[in-house]
Amino acid sequence: MENIQTIKQRFGIYGRSEKLNQALDTAIRVAGTDLTVLISGESGSGKEVFSKVIHQLSPRKHNQFIAVNCGAIPSGTINSELFGHEKGSFTGATADRKGYFETVDGGTIFLDEIGEMPQDTQSFLLRILESGEFIRVGSSKVLKTNVRVIAATNVNLLDKVRRGKFREDLYYRLNTVPIRVPALKERREDIQIFIRKFAQDFAEKYRTSPIELDEAAGALVEQYAWPGNIRELRNAVEQLSVLSDKKIITPSEIARIIPDIHNTYLPSVGPNEGSNENMSYQEREILYKLLFDMKQDLNQLKNMFFQMVQANDLEMPPVMDNVNATVSMIPNSNVIHGSGQNWNINNSTRGNESQLDRPMILPKQKEEFETVELIEEHLSLDEMEKDMINKALKKFNGKRKDAADELGISERTLYRKIKQFSIDI
Repeated sequence: MENIQTIKQRFGIYGRSEKLNQALDTAIRVAGTDLTVLISGESGSGKEVFSKVIHQLSPRKHNQFIAVNCGAIPSGTINSELFGHEKGSFTGATADRKGYFETVDGGTIFLDEIGEMPQDTQSFLLRILESGEFIRVGSSKVLKTNVRVIAATNVNLLDKVRRGKFREDLYYRLNTVPIRVPALKERREDIQIFIRKFAQDFAEKYRTSPIELDEAAGALVEQYAWPGNIRELRNAVEQLSVLSDKKIITPSEIARIIPDIHNTYLPSVGPNEGSNENMSYQEREILYKLLFDMKQDLNQLKNMFFQMVQANDLEMPPVMDNVNATVSMIPNSNVIHGSGQNWNINNSTRGNESQLDRPMILPKQKEEFETVELIEEHLSLDEMEKDMINKALKKFNGKRKDAADELGISERTLYRKIKQFSIDI
């Protein structure tokens, strides 16, 4: 069996992260078997590369390998694509057609975004995994196939099982050997390695000198979360290689390419951490709610301040003229506005009580108080989701695939959301 370093060189895998080595070691060990493998990891982390490693190191390496994106195939045609159909079985079926499972007999099929597979298709897939049998669409004849299945997902399938969105029996059948590909934020020691590799590649492609990061820029990219993982990093290096006049890259140059580069502490949801693909929108909604709650708390404090002024019979200075409207909001307000710069106590209700024994509020000469303004804003999850989709589409000039990768959802899901919200591209 080949060692890990040899495999890395053979398949162009870069990095020295321990988590990466563990995942690769599992892939090497399981390659010689026919066990079903479930590869999990964030979008852009390199799951398909692992599927090719398993296939090329298996006894099936001389047979076909095909990668199928389950999220990119419409639900109405996915059964035909996977299992084939008979002539006349539906409108447009002008001839018999073999499906992927029949075509790749003896080889390996990689089912990416398995979490997006319709539930009726899941039952057919389970039957193939259990017995190798399937039926073409529009046929009654049972066919056999000998295909190894490698599945991949960027969502938490177990959570989908709990919510009834994914078959439990299929999940445990697919999860015979789980492999988790670490996200780029979990292998920060490899970021600089990737940058040097990509910089050299693009320098050769565009016939220019490779870019380099100065110390501050290097520290900045290592702190960034890289939600698009290796795919996002590669695109960023390519843009810097083409658009930057200087070959020594500074933080300002990176910020021009990645505006969110300084937002290193934003919450991030991994495939095994979040409950569903919409968690990012829920988190954003929570953040907005917290901000609005803080605004409301501030307004309440202002109200308490004016109530304290009223309760202690304090005299307002002229500098407070701009908050007259605010004070008038307080019921039964009898605050008297004086003409001096110091605040004097109204002794009409306190007898001969000394000023020193009572609270005083001393104004700052240039300080002004804002009018209390109670704001209630309600942002629905749908509005937040629509806003995020619009921003992603605008960022990538309407390219749905890149926008879907940015949002962490499938292209099919993005297309459905665009229709749902009537978004113009």
